[in-house]
Amino acid sequence: MARATDQVPDYPFLGYTELHLDPRLDEARRSGRLTRVRLPYEGEAWLATRYRDVRKVLTDPRFSRAAAMEPDVPRQTPDPPFVSTIMDVDRPEHGRLRRLVAVAFTERRIDGLRPYVREVAHRLIDDMLRQGSPADLTQALALPLPMTVICRTLGVPLADRAEFRRWTESLVALRKITAEEFRTVVDALEAYLRNLIRHRRQQPTDDLLSALVQARDEGSRLTEQELLSFGVTLLAAGFETTASHIASSTYLLLTRPGLWAGLDNEPDRMAATVEELLRFVPLNGGTGLARVAVEDVEFDGVTVRAGEAVFVSTISGNRDEEAFPDADTFRLDRDPEPHLAFGWGPHRCLGARLATMELHEALVALRERVPTLRLAVPAGNVGWKTGTLLRGPRELPVTW
Repeated sequence: MARATDQVPDYPFLGYTELHLDPRLDEARRSGRLTRVRLPYEGEAWLATRYRDVRKVLTDPRFSRAAAMEPDVPRQTPDPPFVSTIMDVDRPEHGRLRRLVAVAFTERRIDGLRPYVREVAHRLIDDMLRQGSPADLTQALALPLPMTVICRTLGVPLADRAEFRRWTESLVALRKITAEEFRTVVDALEAYLRNLIRHRRQQPTDDLLSALVQARDEGSRLTEQELLSFGVTLLAAGFETTASHIASSTYLLLTRPGLWAGLDNEPDRMAATVEELLRFVPLNGGTGLARVAVEDVEFDGVTVRAGEAVFVSTISGNRDEEAFPDADTFRLDRDPEPHLAFGWGPHRCLGARLATMELHEALVALRERVPTLRLAVPAGNVGWKTGTLLRGPRELPVTW
């Protein structure tokens, strides 16, 4: 049975630059086994970095998300989690919640949003072109597009989006805030959502929040707290992640020779480009949500004992040569294993279809409207986010 050595690296690994992974992730993955790591609080855990190991942890019912909510589980924050969401429960409760909220993310509903997303993208690009170059693409398109879309899908007035931006920034920040400070942010967001939910119950509309309020599964509805928790999750995971992906993907296309010039708006070609962007572009520094083994589980020479925590690095799994030959190269000619950008298994991101569609429409609109787009500064001068769970350009200066 493998166990920790005298030298256990601190996790998360944040020694990354641009779109490269921290070298310690590559080293761990190439070792061919789970790695022992030390978290900032509550000690050591295992880290899965290979594609097949990540998928195993995310699908095997012997690993529990609910158990990871306990106060003695290794974690990144000084205080244990106190807000439980759909991501923090196990089967069968997770299945009930997922069936209820899935009604808001059907293919038909997301496809029905596509014309609106396209309209917003073109309107934002109109504004950018009108103001002239250079422009900051992060502020001009990457941030306002998913924010506008999430406000529309939840039925949130656009006038309130600045407040929403402040709340979501706090929810994904890595800076050390107390549980009380974090609770204040969540309370403010929940109070706002509670008011919206009350209005949707009285006067249903055609937005996602109304669909969640009305959702039923064999006579069961989402409780008030479940609605609130899901709203918080959707805002934190559905806006900031998409904004970062749009900015990082555009950066990659503009900095790799020939990619922007060769970008083809032909539907199948663009779809392949978006999928490869989702695989290749890392959205974090290798962090993830812990899972706790409820019984002993074997991994190629490593035994994870019952009660031990395991973290997974999906961005490392997406660079696994075993699953994606020539994995560190951006290629459109692959027929790869499905990527892990949205996780895997029962907890796979419900908003995956929406996020993919937004990235697709943003790039199609940019390529169509600004074919001569290029960076306005050397690639090395682009500033990247710090102190946050998500990676991406803080500003992306472009010209045309």
